[in-house]
Amino acid sequence: MAREAAEKPPEEILSLWKREQAQLKALLVEQDTEAWQRDPAFSGLQRVGGVDLSFVKGDSASACASLVVLSYPELEVVYEDCSMVNLTAPYMSGFLAFREVPFLVDAVQRLQEKEPHMVPQIRLLQAEGDTFPLIGGSGTVLGMALKSHSHSSKPLYVSVGHRISLESAVRLTRSCCRFRSPEPVRQADIRSRDYIRRTLGSPRPPPEQERSQKLQKPKVCPKEGSEEPAGEGSPPETHS
Repeated sequence: MAREAAEKPPEEILSLWKREQAQLKALLVEQDTEAWQRDPAFSGLQRVGGVDLSFVKGDSASACASLVVLSYPELEVVYEDCSMVNLTAPYMSGFLAFREVPFLVDAVQRLQEKEPHMVPQIRLLQAEGDTFPLIGGSGTVLGMALKSHSHSSKPLYVSVGHRISLESAVRLTRSCCRFRSPEPVRQADIRSRDYIRRTLGSPRPPPEQERSQKLQKPKVCPKEGSEEPAGEGSPPETHS
């Protein structure tokens, strides 16, 4: 039976969320802080990570939280953590982190406890290629739109991260893109969906699709509008 997450939180909770957002914004560092970030080839960077939350069809409260760590620049998966979780906060535009991030933080903490040597050297993935700035009404650059792959018809949107500049964020994201999506995030999505299938006993994908997943090719169950390059599994489709 499908379940729904909680209704809109009361105003006092929304006020608390807004205050926390403001506090985190005040702590944001928008410049590079690591030596490898200033190297054009990111020399010294060895690991990058990605997280994803995949939902059970027809159930807005059950999801699989996934964390993966990839070697860099090979982009091979060296660590993965998938677990089923029950969401209690509703989806609200602008407050997605309060709905999903606690479960992803738990995954990061498990990584730090079990395999501290696998902790990614950067937590936010970025992108490059053809880019153009996203400028707000005040003239402030809010982020960059980028064409991450030649077979992708819609851009990725990259924002500044903590302790990394927007320029470095864009370059690193681009270097992590085998397909449209950065590989750490793509692998987290693939594995969370596969975990749901294995845990809940959902139908397995066709043999040829399962083989392609083992080769770390296209998504097993692509999200709406996702796309992979032609000739690398499934045909391309548009997405942003």
